Amino acid sequence: MSDKKLAIIATKGTLDWAYPPFILSSTAAALGYEVQIFFTFYGLQLLKKKLALQVSPLGNPGMPMPMAMDKWFPVLGTAIPGMQSIMTMMMKNKMKAKGVASVGELRDLCHEAEVRMIACQMTVDLFDLNPKEFIDGIEFGGAATFFEFAGEADITLYV
Repeated sequence: MSDKKLAIIATKGTLDWAYPPFILSSTAAALGYEVQIFFTFYGLQLLKKKLALQVSPLGNPGMPMPMAMDKWFPVLGTAIPGMQSIMTMMMKNKMKAKGVASVGELRDLCHEAEVRMIACQMTVDLFDLNPKEFIDGIEFGGAATFFEFAGEADITLYV
């Protein structure tokens, strides 16, 4: 067991918010940390077998837009039907062109590095989610399960 511990709470279920918990966890595990991620609310989307993650430019003013659209395209325009799918496709293409690992690849890396992934049972019940939709190798537990680890963690992050 490692001397250093990293605890992460993952609450977001979009493509752009999927990267921080998996990148930080896999890096920490490679550095010898014992790592645990608690997935709750929309973060549970990151544990589904079929990843259907999208990125939304709406409400994300820091998102760099292609063709400097953030300078001339009205924010309201990002709410146009189909814009989310277009922006998701563009983001995925850019990531692929830059050699960025996919969310699925990073998640598999975390699994191989023995990062403990816990799905919030209360949220699973609240949203009537089917546990069979989730990847193998995860655990289901409540906040108390997470606090057993997080209470002794050297670093705790909320992403």
